[in-house]
Amino acid sequence: MNNDYVFHAGEATVLAAEGQFTDAMPEILIGRTNGPVGQAFANMMAQSKGHTAMFAIRACNQLVRPATITVPKVTLKDVANIDLFGGVVQSATADAVVDCVAEGIIPKALVNELCIVSLVWIDPRCAKDANLDKKDMYRTNYEATKLAIKRALNNEPSIDELIKNRHTIKHDMDDWS
Repeated sequence: MNNDYVFHAGEATVLAAEGQFTDAMPEILIGRTNGPVGQAFANMMAQSKGHTAMFAIRACNQLVRPATITVPKVTLKDVANIDLFGGVVQSATADAVVDCVAEGIIPKALVNELCIVSLVWIDPRCAKDANLDKKDMYRTNYEATKLAIKRALNNEPSIDELIKNRHTIKHDMDDWS
């Protein structure tokens, strides 16, 4: 593991329960506040229509450490999706970050020197689904965020794994090869 904490990237996918549109696919950057991730973090504070960035908070006045900003990967076009993003997804992300510190995945001594940018997926169908299971949405986002952070800090997958599996693993949406 490279412990310089300058720039680490990770991602994870956790699938929803059957019949739900709550798959989680966070893409994580974690690094020092005075490095490239810190600069990206600060730049994310500029809002763009439909991609409102929010700090990950556990509750009002409870900003997590390392400071974490969540940004939706899709345009949020209605209040219902914004509420899911600023509620369930924000909460799951915040809890995952705190638990990564509690479990030693993120060094407690560095929480004020690091920051996290988390790009998160919200399927636009979620808010309109009468059977939406917010607990499943929390679960997928929590598990995927923890896994993405762990992978980022462990530089996973390794280049050797990627080379080994280059011709055996295909993209999930691959219908062209």
